[in-house]
Amino acid sequence: MIDDRPLIDWAWIAEHLPMIGAATVQHVVIAALAVTAGFAISLGIALWVRRDRRVYGPATAVSGILYTIPSLALFALLVPFTGLSLLTVEIPLVTYTLLILIRGIVAGLDAVPADVREAAVGMGLTGRARLRRVDLPLALPLIFAALRLAAVSTIGLVTVGALIGDAYGGLGVLINEGLQTFFPTEVYVGAIVSIALAFAADFALVRAQRRATPWTRVRDADGRG
Repeated sequence: MIDDRPLIDWAWIAEHLPMIGAATVQHVVIAALAVTAGFAISLGIALWVRRDRRVYGPATAVSGILYTIPSLALFALLVPFTGLSLLTVEIPLVTYTLLILIRGIVAGLDAVPADVREAAVGMGLTGRARLRRVDLPLALPLIFAALRLAAVSTIGLVTVGALIGDAYGGLGVLINEGLQTFFPTEVYVGAIVSIALAFAADFALVRAQRRATPWTRVRDADGRG
């Protein structure tokens, strides 16, 4: 039976703002945990690749295979082991970030000019000091580009978590309930807010990149001048 309420029921939205807010916060937390964990794992793998280039092929191959597994299939495989839990939602979200982040971090480290590395060695910087003070700062533009892509895609994927239960689906719960009850307002609210979150995350990461790499702003200004 099709609901005869209007396409956008503003009264319903006003009455359910606390619920929408809670779903939004949950959505952000789930996505942030996944991207943070994925970045930590990817950074470790990228640094391993930096020491031993032979690791790169297997790392991208495995992360590529994981990336191709449909989320629903991965949820179904995990439920018997992890149950209907946050872990069941987080594991697929983390695995989907790995391919993007590993490639981005490795590409960023590879882009550091050889003469800059040689100058750092000439200044007496050790491997760790060179990584911290030279390689990683210069790799930040490409690293942030990968983070932006991973964050936006993860925010979209969080909605799928609603299919295994309402406890960890974020805004996907609204979309799922709206589809089941033929109530378009819930669908639109869930979709629009999740899209807004993706834009907000991308904007925040762009601002963070500009703060972390002030020399790129100077270079851009010189180019325009």
